[in-house]
Formats: sequence, structure tokens, C-alpha cells
Amino acid sequence: MAKPRLSVIVHGRDVQGLLGPCLDSVAGQLPPDVELLTAAVGEAAREVAEGRGGTVVPLPQGTSDAAARCAGAERASGAWLWFVHAKDRLPAGALHALLERLAEIEGEDVRAGAGAAGVDVVVADHVRSTWRATGRSGADAGRLARVGRREPPLAEVPDLLRLRPLLGNRVVRAAFWREHHAELADVDEGFTETTAEMFSARAALVLADRIACLEQVILDVRELRPESLPVPTAEQRYGLIAAYEELQRLMERLGTPVRPRAVLYDLMATESTRVVARESLPDAVAREFFHRASAAAVRWRPEGYRHPAGLEGVRRRLLEEDAYPRYRAFQTANRKRRLVRATVRTRRKQIGTKVRDLHYRRTLREPVDPGLAVFSAYWDRGVACNPAAIAAKLAELAPHIRQVWVVSKAAEPLLPPGTDHVVPGTRRYWEVLARAKYLVNNVNYPNAVVKRPDAVHLQTHHGTPLKKMGLDQFDYPTASKGLDFDALLARVDKWDFSVSSNSHSTRMWEHAYPSRYISLDHGYPRNDVYYRAGADDIRAIRDRLGIAPGRRALLYAPTHRDYEASWTPRLDLAALAERLGDDTVLLVRGHYFYGGTASPLATLRRTGRVIDVSAYDPVEELALASDALITDYSSIMFDYANLDRPIISYADDWDTYATTRGVYFDLTAEPPGHVARSQEELTEILAGEAWCDEASAKLRAHFRRRFCEFDDGNAAERVVRRVFLDAPEEALPPVVPVDSRTPAPTPEEATRR
Repeated sequence: MAKPRLSVIVHGRDVQGLLGPCLDSVAGQLPPDVELLTAAVGEAAREVAEGRGGTVVPLPQGTSDAAARCAGAERASGAWLWFVHAKDRLPAGALHALLERLAEIEGEDVRAGAGAAGVDVVVADHVRSTWRATGRSGADAGRLARVGRREPPLAEVPDLLRLRPLLGNRVVRAAFWREHHAELADVDEGFTETTAEMFSARAALVLADRIACLEQVILDVRELRPESLPVPTAEQRYGLIAAYEELQRLMERLGTPVRPRAVLYDLMATESTRVVARESLPDAVAREFFHRASAAAVRWRPEGYRHPAGLEGVRRRLLEEDAYPRYRAFQTANRKRRLVRATVRTRRKQIGTKVRDLHYRRTLREPVDPGLAVFSAYWDRGVACNPAAIAAKLAELAPHIRQVWVVSKAAEPLLPPGTDHVVPGTRRYWEVLARAKYLVNNVNYPNAVVKRPDAVHLQTHHGTPLKKMGLDQFDYPTASKGLDFDALLARVDKWDFSVSSNSHSTRMWEHAYPSRYISLDHGYPRNDVYYRAGADDIRAIRDRLGIAPGRRALLYAPTHRDYEASWTPRLDLAALAERLGDDTVLLVRGHYFYGGTASPLATLRRTGRVIDVSAYDPVEELALASDALITDYSSIMFDYANLDRPIISYADDWDTYATTRGVYFDLTAEPPGHVARSQEELTEILAGEAWCDEASAKLRAHFRRRFCEFDDGNAAERVVRRVFLDAPEEALPPVVPVDSRTPAPTPEEATRR
């Protein structure tokens, strides 16, 4: 058999019955080129592991986690080793995402050739679950995102030492582990399990030639109640300082540059003072811990190191001076100061909240104003989307209904002149929410908003669902990220109407958001413009964007990934624009990492081959101005299909997205046009005639019939007449069949008219 690419080593005892779910989460996504080994500590763990496949390495009760890791690694045959604690678990799609990243790294190794320094450690993101909540993310995502797809040494990215020091959120090359076994595996038996893992996790980064990052979540760390864990002995407490000192000695032997040593010094000093401040230690133990930490702080202070400013700087000086009594006095004074400030802030907040609540409750006793409608979109970001289209039609058909928009302070300057609006939290904000007959939103109003019996809440949504939504996210902690499902359902129960653009959406909303609302199968009002815009409108939009007549405009609008901290560019836009030539302009709507005037993209901006439209609103104008759409899994594809123009799906990470985020159907099996799984495939489609060929048109026709079902240019009118004017269903404009509609002219047609 071929050597496995990866060995997943689950290790430890069956803590609180969590080993079974851990192994199930691995086995449920295990491909043929990955092996599973369980270093099972104790008889109970062995019994659980033996029924779940893979290789079981039975170990006696009392075996430490470090020893269990070593036992598993000795039996592993994979090129990479991944140590997963028996209490943790793998989110859906974790193995696939990791293997994709390892393939990239191995490809770079081949291109670099023999003798080149390669990646020894891959660090990835994780979420945390407790007995109270699941899928909580931390600060690691941002640090990983800043490294991106680079593979630097630690000296260039010393902040990676600040990542949570787990072995489960990093994967090590097997040869590297064996070469440095003495430093990574032979840890002091006097350390706690947490300290031992911290030491090994950070030592791996210190020893690595190069480090790669993966922004996606590959581990769900199950945090146990502190009250359920053994209380560390005094010597184990002191072991934390010993571990940091051993790491400093390792850096000294290796000649590690000053920046990583300074970061490690910060971590050591900060954690030492926090232990004294936050742990319930006997005074004698705390005093001795502080004394040892002080000696380490003096011994390992880097040359030229400056204390941080403020209170943290005071703590560092007291630590280095071994001034334990003064530190305790400072801590007591600081605690009192924080308590006073917190009490004042809390009191002010309580008074403000009480005044607001009293005023809001008093206003709720006043009659509902039948001539008042409140609108909001995208968490109060401005006049946009379906609410904006409904508001415009409402002004036409029912001008007697006064409109007020909820807009954040930051978005106020972007409002159309004369827009009546309120800022969240203000006195008038609560007044209009209490009095309005109609409340319209494409997300949800805050939990504190009361649903009055005679008020009407209209939920418009803001896209056709491909990815799992609402309650359907329950099995996808990477996506739900600690979502309070009970609170979500309480918000859903306030809806009176839910707008839908197709039968697929109607069905998905029914089980994602189960409640008693009425589904308005009337189409998305924001898509009306795709049937009502004329040639003059399209020419004007292209003029504003600077697109010359006759040039092909391709709108590239990717979605975000819940498992990434920020948008990672999946296309080399410079290379794509170069290949497609001067006759094509790319309208790029997204956040990419090509900043700086020296980047290829900056040069392309100056030549007019790429136009950054990330901040351009409304997005419907960009769609009208373009000849085709390139997207991945964004809901813009469903709206764009109304134009009956080519759509190319760039689905290079579809398997990871589908298993991690959860989807309602297989986009690659039912696409709106051609599907590209690599940049080469995408370039080939766009450089020839395939992007607009007959096969593409057939796929699009099927897609339109399914997902543009109710969008015919009259959606806003149907919604306004039904909700605001109380018209019966039979009095509404009937939906025009898809094959009988005439979309807005293409840019080429607009040029000829």
C-alpha cells in the first residue's frame, strides 16, 4: 500500500465520554490516503476505540498525553502527523481543507527542488466549545490571515507564537517530528498536560524551517469545566515558568533572532502575572511563583526590550523587581479602581437603559401609526436591497405612508439627500419602532424590539439560499459560530410575511425558519430592475464606471468563507487580466490582498483592465453593466440569472465549502453555466467562445426556470399591494412565465440602440 499522506493520531483517555464523538468526527471524513491511530489511555478508551476503525495503540491508565502522542507517532506511517486530543473533534470538511493545503505545500516543495528549506509545520484555525456554547472563534483567525498563503520562517512572523499553543491546531511533518523528537516530545514529567502541550506547540514553531498557515477551522476544542479538572500541585504551577525558560534556552541555542524572543518574553511575563492575579493560589505558592517568574524575567529580558505602556508596564517592572508585596497592593488598588469604574459605567448604562425602556414601553402604549413604515437593510448599513426597492414602489403607490430608515451613524453620510432616518439607540429610534405599523428588514431587528399585535413585520431576505441557513446550520459549528438558536427563533416568530423569489427558497425558509409567517411568493423586488432598465440606463452606468463601448466587462463577485477570517484571493487577477487582453475589463467586487502601487493589480488598475467595485452600490448596476458574471457560491448568481447573460462558476474549493458550510444542493451538478475547478479552466473558458456557447445557454435556461421563478419585474408592486394596501392575491399582477419575459438589454444591444 502507498504511504499515507497524513496520520491522524487521536490520543488520551476517554474524558467525560468525549472520545467516541471525537473518533466519529474523524472517521466520518477519512479518505483512503489518511490513516487513523488511537493512542487509547486506559481500558475504557481502548473499548471505545476498538469499535471505530483505524489502528488502536492501547496504553495503561495514567499515561500522559505527551507519552500517548509519542506512542501514536511511533506507529504512524504518514508523511504528516496531526495530534488530536481525545476530548476534541473535527468539524465537517476539516480533513479535506487540510489535505488541500498540504497538497499546495507539497507542490511548492517539488518546484523548489531538493535542498530547499521546506514547510515543517502547518498552523490552522480552531473554534472552542464549552458545556454552554459551541463553535466560538478566537483571535487566531486574524493572525493567520495576515500570513495568508506565504510560507515564511518564524523570524518573519513572530506573532505566530501568540496563536493558541495547541498541537491540535498544527500539523507537523513526520520527518521533522522524528528529527527533533528530543525537543518536541521529551517534555518534563513535572509539567501539567496544558503546559507540556504549550511547550511542544511553541517549540515546533521555533524549530521549523518554514511555517504555513491555513485560515480554515480544522479543530473544535472541547473546553472542560475547570471544576472538573485536577488541581495542579505547587511544583506543576512552577513548571509553567520552567517551560518558558526551556523555550528561551532553545531559542538561545538556535540563535533565534530577537523579534521572536521578544514575543516569547511578552507571553511569559504576561502569563506569569495573570497566574498570580487570577488563580486562587495559597499565598506561599503565589509568592514563590512570583519569585521564580521574576528571576526568569530578568534572566531572559531581550537586549533593547522596552516595557509596554500603561498598567501592563507597571506590572512588568514590579515583576522584574521581584516586588511581590507591592504587586499585590497594586493589584488590590487596580481591582478597586476597575470596580469603581465598572460600577459607574454599569450604573450609567442601567439608568440609560431604564430610561430608554420606560420611554419605549410608554410609547408602546400609544396607538400604532398606520401611516408609518420603518425600513432597514444589512444591519442598518443604508438604503439598499429589497427594502429599498419596496420603499421606492411604496412612495409611488402609497405616498401617504411616511418612511423612516434605520441607519448606523457611520452610514449617515452615504444616505440619499432628504432621507428621513434614525440612528440605532436614539430616543426617536425607539419611538418609531414602537409606533410603526410596518417594519421592513432584510435581516432582523434587535431582540429588544417588541412585536405589537397590530404591527406588520416584513422579512425580505437578501438572497436565494445555496448555503445552509437558520436552524439548518446546527450541524455546522464553523458556520453558526455560537449562534443562539432560541433567540433566532424568537426573532423569526415576529415575522408576518417572508418574501421569496422561487419555490426552492420558500421550501428552505420553511425548515430553516419554522414559524407561522405567510410566504409571499412574489419575487425579489431588488430584481425588478433587471427587467425595467433600458439601453440608456446601461450606457450611463458603463460611462460612470469608465467602460468603453465594445469592451467586454466581466463582473467577478466571490462570496466569503465562514471558515476564513478574511477574503483569500482564489484567482490571480493580474494573470487573468493579462491573458484576456485589453478588450476585457474585470469588475472586481471583493477584498483582495493585492494592495500597494507596486502590485500587478495596481498596474492593471492604471491600464483600465481591472476596476475595483467593492464599494460600488447598488450591485444591480454592476450586473447591468457587465457582459457576464464570474462567481463561486454567492447568491448574486440567482439574481444575475434574470438577465439571461452568461454565468461562470469558479468552484475550486467546492468540496471544502460544501462540507464545511453546508449546502442545499450540488452547484457543480446543477450550475447556471460552465464550471471551472481551476484558474486554468476558467481562463480557457473566457479566452475562447465557451463562456457564451450553446451549452452554457442550456444550463442557464434550466437554472432560470428553477431560481428566477417569481422574478418578472413586478415583484415590488405585488409586495406593496399585498402588505401595505391589503390587496387580495387575485388582484395582484400575475407572475409572467420565465420564457415570456424580456430582460434588460445586454451592453452590446444597448450600444446598438
